[in-house]
Amino acid sequence: MAAAVRAADYLRSVERPRDPARWGNKGPNDFVTACDRASEELITEVLQKGEPGSTVLGEEFSPEVERKGLVWIVDPIDGTTNFIHGLPAFAVSIAAEIDGVLEAGVVMDVERNRIYHARRGGGAWLDEERIGVSRITNPAHALIGTGFPFKDTEPLERYLAQFARVAPIASGIRRPGSAALDLAWVADGTFDAFWELVLAPWDIAAGLLLVREAGGVVTDLEGHPIGAAHTPVVAGNPTMHRWLRATIEPGID
Repeated sequence: MAAAVRAADYLRSVERPRDPARWGNKGPNDFVTACDRASEELITEVLQKGEPGSTVLGEEFSPEVERKGLVWIVDPIDGTTNFIHGLPAFAVSIAAEIDGVLEAGVVMDVERNRIYHARRGGGAWLDEERIGVSRITNPAHALIGTGFPFKDTEPLERYLAQFARVAPIASGIRRPGSAALDLAWVADGTFDAFWELVLAPWDIAAGLLLVREAGGVVTDLEGHPIGAAHTPVVAGNPTMHRWLRATIEPGID
């Protein structure tokens, strides 16, 4: 939490690089800035000072580290494109994984200065208030979060078919552009369910724990439980998760 707060304070104070000449590219439509790197450095400093000898798996500097013992899984700005355009939907995401098991997680809603946090067996929280997934069970009343393929657009046709099946039934679909916040919003009941076809460990690590500790379900498209990995994600309260998974991929048991 201290590391996330430090990074968020920095991101709120820094001048955003609005000139595209100052943006780096990790791949198609996948931008990185000096702010991403500075945020990750600040986070790493706090985490390794607090737990000497621990490992940081960070999106910008160390995405391929060996995951043994205590590993911090860090996204220093989840929603970089939103950040550089001034759209207030981006987050700092940090999770603690010990020998492959997610033990704690934080998603910091930077612009609203709100911190979602969870620990395994200890519930999910927004600041000092315990949170839980929504109780909506009728898809006609449901607000669904999503993310569409934008780096690798090869799965786009499959995604559009899924979207076309969900849109006529749900009350609405939203794509804010930060998977960490999407999952936090499932945890607090803002979204009744969420799906995306391609996400990375740092996008989802903290959010997975938040949803589960809030009483929700998170799996891949086939319904298998997932950890912090490169994977599709379907999340929601138990009823809406079941409906959404059956709707986006009919015929998958």
